Amino acid sequence: MPRPKKRRLVEIEPNATYFKPRAIPLSELEEITLSVEEVEALRLRFLKGFSQEQAAKSMRISRPTFSRVLYSAGKKVSDALINGKAIKIEGGIYKLKDRRR
Repeated sequence: MPRPKKRRLVEIEPNATYFKPRAIPLSELEEITLSVEEVEALRLRFLKGFSQEQAAKSMRISRPTFSRVLYSAGKKVSDALINGKAIKIEGGIYKLKDRRR
């Protein structure tokens, strides 16, 4: 039996949860699903400029786990951009960071 996944710490949930190529009807699109923690990994690494180690600490996961999450997110986003697929953001195993601390 596989080990249960730990919840990843996410600072903010995305405001927009769906992106699609312009001028292509939804009925004709394939869809890629990004988890909330994959979006957080992209945000920390590329928008905030954290190193993988800093980002992993922020999400309270190991650096190798962060690397796998980041790779998965990058692969999905690349597939959507290159092959004209919609991106849906939902789900995952995460908890929101308590901002009162």
